[in-house]
Amino acid sequence: MSDPVNDALAKAREQVKSGKAKEAEETLEAYLKTDPHNHKVRLALAQVLSNYLKDRRGALIQLDIILAIEPNNLDAKKAMVTVLKVESKNSQEADKLFRELIKECPDDVALMNSYAIFLKNQMTDFKASAAMYERALSVDPERSDLHYNYAILLVKEMKDYVSARRHLEDAVRLDPNNRDAQIGLDRLIKRKFKDDVPKERRSLFRK
Repeated sequence: MSDPVNDALAKAREQVKSGKAKEAEETLEAYLKTDPHNHKVRLALAQVLSNYLKDRRGALIQLDIILAIEPNNLDAKKAMVTVLKVESKNSQEADKLFRELIKECPDDVALMNSYAIFLKNQMTDFKASAAMYERALSVDPERSDLHYNYAILLVKEMKDYVSARRHLEDAVRLDPNNRDAQIGLDRLIKRKFKDDVPKERRSLFRK
């Protein structure tokens, strides 16, 4: 016996994979007409709107509907902060929601990484960003991407080359295929740890 919810979600996924995001939106909206309180389908609709149709306003409307019915829906909150953090006009609202989520999900390393990047790029609060990376690494010190992202902050914004080198070395050790980390480490050693090589002003990391 088929499950209408899973059928709608599977159909929408296939449509997205085929480059038919608009059709995926229509599939999910059609299902919601028969079951408007289904948060799983509504969340999928919000993700299609935000990630593929670039309709962030529409995505926020869908997420607001979910949270109006179920205020503690963590998946909806995480999806909302992902949408909000993109635009600087929403920075304060995104920051507040990030703080709430960090309290509710104290071991969510991916969330902490996202918040650290947001604090660096949107809030330009480099100390808070560094503290968030430290917290994330205390939970999972084996994440190569965390070490690499932290190293970018340490080099570009905090000029702490010794700590940056340590984190780049950890990033390469944990993931030898992390080519960006290896390139960054090589450049950092060449430019900041050899006295006979002049310092250069251009970025140590590829954008």
